[in-house]
Amino acid sequence: MSRFDLSGETVDIAALRASLQSSGSGGFCTFEGWVRDSNDGRDVDGLDYEAYDALARAEGERILQEAIARYGVDDVRCVHRVGQLHVGDLAVWIGVAAAHRDEAFRACRYVIDEIKHRLPIWKKEHYLDGDTAWVACTHEHEHARHDSPPAPFTPDYSRQTRLKEVGEAGQAKLGAARVLVIGAGGLGCPVLSYLAGAGVGTLGIIDGDRLEASNLHRQTMYDARDVGAFKARLAAKRIAALNPTVAVQTWTEPLHAGNATEVFAQFDLVVECTDDMGSRYLSNDAALLAGKPLILASVHQYEGQLQVVSARPGASCLRCLWPHEPAPGLAGSCAESGVLGPVPGVLGALQAAEALKILLDIPRQDDGVLLLYNLLDHTSQRLSIDPASGCAAHGGCVEVARRAMARAQNLSLSFNQLDDAIAAGFTLVDVREPREIALEPLDAPSRQCPSSQVGDRLAELAGDRVLLVCASGRRSDYAARVLREKGLGDVHSLAGGVNALNRSA
Repeated sequence: MSRFDLSGETVDIAALRASLQSSGSGGFCTFEGWVRDSNDGRDVDGLDYEAYDALARAEGERILQEAIARYGVDDVRCVHRVGQLHVGDLAVWIGVAAAHRDEAFRACRYVIDEIKHRLPIWKKEHYLDGDTAWVACTHEHEHARHDSPPAPFTPDYSRQTRLKEVGEAGQAKLGAARVLVIGAGGLGCPVLSYLAGAGVGTLGIIDGDRLEASNLHRQTMYDARDVGAFKARLAAKRIAALNPTVAVQTWTEPLHAGNATEVFAQFDLVVECTDDMGSRYLSNDAALLAGKPLILASVHQYEGQLQVVSARPGASCLRCLWPHEPAPGLAGSCAESGVLGPVPGVLGALQAAEALKILLDIPRQDDGVLLLYNLLDHTSQRLSIDPASGCAAHGGCVEVARRAMARAQNLSLSFNQLDDAIAAGFTLVDVREPREIALEPLDAPSRQCPSSQVGDRLAELAGDRVLLVCASGRRSDYAARVLREKGLGDVHSLAGGVNALNRSA
């Protein structure tokens, strides 16, 4: 898609504005340059713009890409007119969309100045006295001198390449590595920062959450101006500012059993950084099936856990220690239980260290260990995980993962409206607690059954095509898995829950 255009026709401003609209962009800045009726004391009747077309287009695209990288804006568009223009005609239009106004203003000014200075465009003015003259389009600004484009950034990894375990060969390994990070919150922020700083060549980021003010005490990649924006996109911008040589891919939709293994296969290593037990079990199973190492961590108030699933034959996995995902609520999230800000920072740093050691083939602890760390008294424990007493008794880790993934296929379904689900033949079952339902009832006919009771009410649901609904999709996912394990095949969970319906609306 071209962001820069040369046009001999009238500029469609409404279409350009529409192309920049995004729910994550809170700042929008435009510049419009019009043909005026005088220049240097002479009355102007009109003008002609001529351009070296191919070079101007290529340089224009380059300028807009520079603005995006330099100021971290969401998108930029520019149209420069060519041909004959009359007084009052629009000659140049620039639009910038960004999360906040400050970067939008600065990026817009940068584009204006660079286009004036760098594009091979010439202007011929027509004067009222019948004379004509070619006029240079450049005009030096004090701002431009002080805000000139920086020299291309060259990372300096000398502090880590001095380590004999790293060196230039190790740095080359990092540059070629691809790491997927699931969750850009309290754990994900230090993981992403350290991996980007270390020069990992490609980082994938999966996070469908928007930043909330309550996140800022522990998610230090962001600031107060970012509240409301997607974390994955914010993290990508911070990485671009920290190390522009790192390529970033983002997903703002959660993984599911239908695509997790395929996505994992695109990366060398996966780091799971969410506080969602369902995501951890899905990641465990997908990593085993894709044959990719997985680094898991979790935090609870002042404590944390760290586990590496190597995906090597005979090694242990998450299910060797805990075969089944616990019911939602048994393992409290940060929102439910509270957390001291540095705790996920410490555990995230440990995850990043493990990731770098794996990528660099640096000796590390055995994989069959769960590390427990307490930040109150700085004590740690290492619990051995014996696969022989875990998944090995049920066919091995890969086979257990394969069966779990098969049960989870098509578990979560997306609908923009509940009426669409009903039209598709589903019976809606609201698995939220009565107090939640009273505060925000579903706008559609439904049965009510708290998630903790669905296993005991199997007979009521048998024979129906069931769609379970909760607030976020976590409880309904878990309840749907419970019902499938009990033999109820045609049961599904509403992806994202009521929260996703509200976002769609």
